[in-house]
Amino acid sequence: MSADKSRPSIRDLMRPDLRHLAGYTPVVPVERLVAESDASSAQQLPPVKLDANENPYGPSPRVLKAIAESEAIHAYPDAEQRTLRAALAEYAGLATENIIVGNGSDEVLDMIIRLLLGPGDKVLSCIPTFGMYKFLTDVAGGQLVELDRTPDYGIDLDAIKAAADDRTKIIFLASPNNPTGNSVPREQVIELLETGLYVVIDEAYFEFAGHTVADLVNEYETLMVVRTFSKWAGLAGVRIGYAIVSPEVYAYLNQIKQPYNVSVFAQIAALESLEDVDYLMGNVNALVSERARLFDILQGLDYLSPVPSEGNYILCNVTRGDGEQIYRLLKQRNIFVRYYDRPNLKNCFRISVGRPEETDRLADALAEIGKELNG
Repeated sequence: MSADKSRPSIRDLMRPDLRHLAGYTPVVPVERLVAESDASSAQQLPPVKLDANENPYGPSPRVLKAIAESEAIHAYPDAEQRTLRAALAEYAGLATENIIVGNGSDEVLDMIIRLLLGPGDKVLSCIPTFGMYKFLTDVAGGQLVELDRTPDYGIDLDAIKAAADDRTKIIFLASPNNPTGNSVPREQVIELLETGLYVVIDEAYFEFAGHTVADLVNEYETLMVVRTFSKWAGLAGVRIGYAIVSPEVYAYLNQIKQPYNVSVFAQIAALESLEDVDYLMGNVNALVSERARLFDILQGLDYLSPVPSEGNYILCNVTRGDGEQIYRLLKQRNIFVRYYDRPNLKNCFRISVGRPEETDRLADALAEIGKELNG
């Protein structure tokens, strides 16, 4: 049966503002990276994947054991994640009513946007930063106002205040910021909260930085702090995140949350991680130490300028040579980093902190590339 030409197409029916939406660019699976690398001289070497800020140590062994032994897959998960929220409240030093859980922190960010944003409403973001803020705002039909950071990647409080108007609903700030690695000082967060605007502090890398503003959520109802298990707990593939909010904000977020948004396995993984914090923080501390070693190595190269970081990654500005060429030369050696080539991130790349042996591979490769650049 042929299609009825008189019927409207999906393009005719869809929201006009979504027709030309630029989708979010996700990380590429390592097997695809290897297949596309042309690494003829490095085929026997294992890949070194340092492009997605993943935790190379993986999850707690307790997680794998508990998931393997679970017999709950036939039943729906707890729609309100009561046990997990209680454990997270204890971890954060707050109450269960301060915690909302999502299928990754991306879903939590999406819930916040859907709660607050109407068509044409504004979101403020300080670039360069995490790309999901723009993607989720565009999908919701909002207007993203992007404000340039200062030369040292700090936020410009005067510019933020000047850009805010009666259509501004949310200010998104990552702390530490991805990809620059610097945090927003507590006093600046408070200054923004005093304006009455809703401020979302994305603390995806909280455990690596060691400081938070989550304790302010009961004092400032307009503060929301978002976190994830992807980085510190090695659960990026499971998808589990949460927000720390005031009880009133929790009640409204819970009303719009899909009921079974967090799987049985994700809840098990998060709970077992919270039972093994000492083990996981040992991995975090190992990565923090390795971050310092990696920074020293990068700083010792005459063609790179690394930016101090509180995350599990380091942004590098290329001061001599072509960043894309360096990216390709690393790729040929089965070493994968995140390359940036856009106006606010030109000729630079971000390197995730890996295991010591991965740092060694990277250091040797960068030394060789430096010699090639010197001709």
